[in-house]
Amino acid sequence: MSNLSNRLNALAESATIAMAQKAREFKSRGINVISLSLGEPDFKTPKHIQEAAKKAIDEGLFFSYPPVPGYPELRKGIAEKLQKENGLTCTENNIVVSAGAKHSISNVFLTILNPGDEVIIYAPYWVSYVDMVKLAEGVPVIIEGTIEQNFKASAAQLEKAITPKTKAIIYSSPCNPSGAVFSKDELKEIADVVLKHKDILVIADEIYEYINFSGEHASIGAFPGMAERTITVNGFSKGHAMTGWRVGYICGPEWLAKGVNKLQGQTTSGISSIAQRAALAAVDGDMQPTKDMAAAYKRRRQLVLDALEQIPNVVSNKPEGAFYVFPDISYFFGKGDGEMTINNSDDMALYLLSKGHVSVVGGEAFGSPNCIRISYAASDEDLKQALVQIKEALAQLK
Repeated sequence: MSNLSNRLNALAESATIAMAQKAREFKSRGINVISLSLGEPDFKTPKHIQEAAKKAIDEGLFFSYPPVPGYPELRKGIAEKLQKENGLTCTENNIVVSAGAKHSISNVFLTILNPGDEVIIYAPYWVSYVDMVKLAEGVPVIIEGTIEQNFKASAAQLEKAITPKTKAIIYSSPCNPSGAVFSKDELKEIADVVLKHKDILVIADEIYEYINFSGEHASIGAFPGMAERTITVNGFSKGHAMTGWRVGYICGPEWLAKGVNKLQGQTTSGISSIAQRAALAAVDGDMQPTKDMAAAYKRRRQLVLDALEQIPNVVSNKPEGAFYVFPDISYFFGKGDGEMTINNSDDMALYLLSKGHVSVVGGEAFGSPNCIRISYAASDEDLKQALVQIKEALAQLK
């Protein structure tokens, strides 16, 4: 007998977390698996951020419940960062700090969606967007950017998908899983479409902002008329290697920030006080460690792309940001090695884990079923060896 709610039963399991669990199961059996499935920096949190957390503990001033939307000085620091670096018009009253960008996005959907409201989702998309919309009783509407489009759906596709029920659109740039980056001109085209339709909101997931190889990062909320229509989502997990600290935030219209604050006050309340002090050091402190990490990712990107070029029938474009490559492996569908047959990208991920001992994630969960996601947030040595093992495993498919 199951007493789980219909709401929970309707949710899919996170594909990235599921694949990480499968990889751990293989490792527990003594099989050496190279993990390229999780979107987590392999770097340590920079020292000055660690030291800020230690200082906060030693001072003994941050052991009480923090304010629900975050400490005023952190929200002020975030607002100043967004003004200076992103061109956003905002104050601390537009900021709500939550337990990671995932929590921030979930809060937004639960705050703005009524049953039946539609959310247009740019595909490839991060695995949790669709189920977050469903959890808030909304309806996901998918528009897909193909590999020929560098995984970026066009403004014309957006226009065509809008209906009277459209409440919001969401995209990530740089994108997880494709590494695609929307240029300023491309974001302007999206903004022009949105501004023709009253009350549609844009949720811009910019968590990979600092891992951008295309040049200057652009924020859609900076365009004229978009400040009141945009919720910018960001955090500290990727650019500052702070995944375990769980600090993310939104910047949105004040009415929206108040709504998220109200929701958060009845669910999680404010996040860890010590993690917030660490985040303040990240906002105010030395950015060189972040730049060094981005440079390492750029080098690793080329390492992976060079290796993929040596694997027959694997098609990849050149990602412009984040730390993923998203190759098309559909040539292998219908082929097998005598024991396993590859019918889809999930089969491919399981095959590469079972036979190649490399964990990747199938593209089905990202809205692109012909692809697999390979994370290059791993050491050069692991990446080189993993690509050798992938090549050898694919060569067995006939």
